[in-house]
Amino acid sequence: MADYFTKFSVVVPLPNAAAQADALELAAQAEQFLRDDVTPESFPASLRDVLEDWRFDSHPASDTEHALWLDTYSGGIDAACAFIQHLLRKYNPAGQIAFEWAFDCSKPRTDAYGGGAAIITARRIKTMNTSEWLSKHAR
Repeated sequence: MADYFTKFSVVVPLPNAAAQADALELAAQAEQFLRDDVTPESFPASLRDVLEDWRFDSHPASDTEHALWLDTYSGGIDAACAFIQHLLRKYNPAGQIAFEWAFDCSKPRTDAYGGGAAIITARRIKTMNTSEWLSKHAR
């Protein structure tokens, strides 16, 4: 049996300690939902639809003041993009965050490798993955 992974790591700059604390609290509420299946009433409506996909960790970034570090081995790309967009809308409407992810596997499999990328603004999330790109461009 093979283990499949979706890995990413991205730092989201925030304007101050209060914004960082707010972001960490939202992440804690999402993680609480995954444990208890109860959504806090104050949880943003824009993030409720991606709670099931919230499979990444959120930490204070150690090398950037007032930033959030999101990382995972198990996916959650759609939830991470939505979370980042929520933070941009709230704290940096003119900002942009871009990150990449990798698909990996513990054993050689023809369908196991690849990756993708996202560019996120307060108004738009644009993603691509290598499998779709190959299908579109390979002959």
